[in-house]
Amino acid sequence: MTPTDKEQLLRARLIAITNNEKDPNKVKMARKKLARIDPFAEDFRHFLKLIWNEIGLPVPTPVQNDIAKYLQEGPKRSIVEAFRGVGKSFITGAFVVWHLYRDPQLKIMVVSAGADRATAFSHFVKRLFVEIPLLRHLQPDPSKGQRESVIAFDVGPAIVDQSPSVKSVGINGQLTGSRADIIVADDVEVTNNSMTQTMRDKLSSLVKEFDAVLKPLPRARIIYLGTPQTEMSLYNELTKRGYELRIWPSQYPSEQQVTGYGPYLSPYIYNRITTENVGRSTDPQRFNDVDLAERLASYGKSGFALQFMLDTSLADVDRYPLKLSDFMVSSLGDVDKGPENLIYGKAKESLLESLEAIGLAGDYWYSPMGPALNQIEWAPYTGCVMALDPSGRGKDETAYAILKILAGRLYLVASGGFMGGYEEDTVLRPIAELAMRHKVKHIVVEENFGGGMFAQLLKPIMGEVYNCMIEEVRHNTQKEARIIDTLEPVLNSHRLIVDRDVIEADLKFAMANEKNKQYSLFYQLTRLTKERGSLSHDDRLDALSIAVAYWVEHMSRDHFKAKKQRKDKDLKEELKRFIKHAVGRDSYLKKERKR
Repeated sequence: MTPTDKEQLLRARLIAITNNEKDPNKVKMARKKLARIDPFAEDFRHFLKLIWNEIGLPVPTPVQNDIAKYLQEGPKRSIVEAFRGVGKSFITGAFVVWHLYRDPQLKIMVVSAGADRATAFSHFVKRLFVEIPLLRHLQPDPSKGQRESVIAFDVGPAIVDQSPSVKSVGINGQLTGSRADIIVADDVEVTNNSMTQTMRDKLSSLVKEFDAVLKPLPRARIIYLGTPQTEMSLYNELTKRGYELRIWPSQYPSEQQVTGYGPYLSPYIYNRITTENVGRSTDPQRFNDVDLAERLASYGKSGFALQFMLDTSLADVDRYPLKLSDFMVSSLGDVDKGPENLIYGKAKESLLESLEAIGLAGDYWYSPMGPALNQIEWAPYTGCVMALDPSGRGKDETAYAILKILAGRLYLVASGGFMGGYEEDTVLRPIAELAMRHKVKHIVVEENFGGGMFAQLLKPIMGEVYNCMIEEVRHNTQKEARIIDTLEPVLNSHRLIVDRDVIEADLKFAMANEKNKQYSLFYQLTRLTKERGSLSHDDRLDALSIAVAYWVEHMSRDHFKAKKQRKDKDLKEELKRFIKHAVGRDSYLKKERKR
């Protein structure tokens, strides 16, 4: 046996001890010996630095090194929650390669949200084998019949096995069929699979398949890497299944935020918190304070709290006062009439399980409790208003909401937005056509942008397409508080009915693109707080609140009283017609004159 062979045998034995030995003292001694033989195999941070250098990236930052240390030394079931942009996917790729460098017989499965992302990951790993001299012996060898697919491949020294050395798969793909020593779930939670409670439940069920794929201990390990996409993140639920969570936020948290993180805040971050650096960047080499301030302005407070501060706490029940469950959902297909005798009830039989809810945990859509479809009383709407929140210079949406009124109740029949500001063909004319379609009687325009220019540009277009009154309103109070103060009483009294088509169109729009979620009316509604700047986009919600505010004086009428008054009026008219028919027109007129 040559010295090189002896060295390789010793290296393999030491690696086996670091992987499998339960005695920490023996692991420590093995790592010391391994560091002398092969420092790259002993410490993932050294290996990460090598990879970064070879592919032209800067030296790993202290936060990246701390993440790498936790990946290496963390428990069998661990979650790395780090802010967006920290480089989790690159670190994950290097981590997979490091394990194969240490032990080519390992089987590793990488699971991502989608097949495209998984394929990109595999491609990155294979390129490392080619580009870095130290790793070239790990390239698949087709002459030995090894797999070399971009989504499932073997490494050169691997012996024959049914399972590939590395398999990358989307969370909705074929998880079973292979076995793995290590499963790395790299960003399995994204906007498009966690937006609604039904989606979150499905994702939570899918990841349970990991245990069917995982090989027995001692080497078996499941590692999640990600950024929470919702306040009800999968990663929070996993802590109840025995996973250890560690969090690296982008800024040093305040005392209140530290409490919200519980025991999960990275000790590296926690031990460096001072009075002076609260709110400062934890990783200034990645994002300095100015950069983070710009991202805060772009994402809004709630989005920044999730994507960069990893804050999913919902400790204050009143923090999000607007709920989907306070609406009544009905089909409002008739342009002229609305259902009048609807009864609100938050009961199991009213739960609309088939209608995806974009709200927070436990917030669902409900249909009215009664009456039956063939017993619904339809009556003519007594008014219709369209509210517009212009985008100003076209950098945002021009949002609209169309709200009709009947007997003290409001009916949301349309909501949406047009990208742009003052363009005639793509903004102004479509608004006029919408007003005509829904027989709008009055248009209310938020006047805060453009000094009234939008309304002036809209008037001639409305004159061509559909004539109705246009009025401007100006608001000087804080927007978030104004919206909540306007909508909360109406929702709490269940006087706002929403057309099911509006909900489905809003959800379809939100699902079409990850960025669209921020523009969704019902996402905005359920995530609004009274904090200034809590949302990066609130245009559609603001349009709805403007429309509701228009009808506020009408809402003071009691719904049932208004309904009774209308029925009494109809009855009197019917009696007059009956008498006229029974006694003849002349006799009827004579009696009326005597009165």
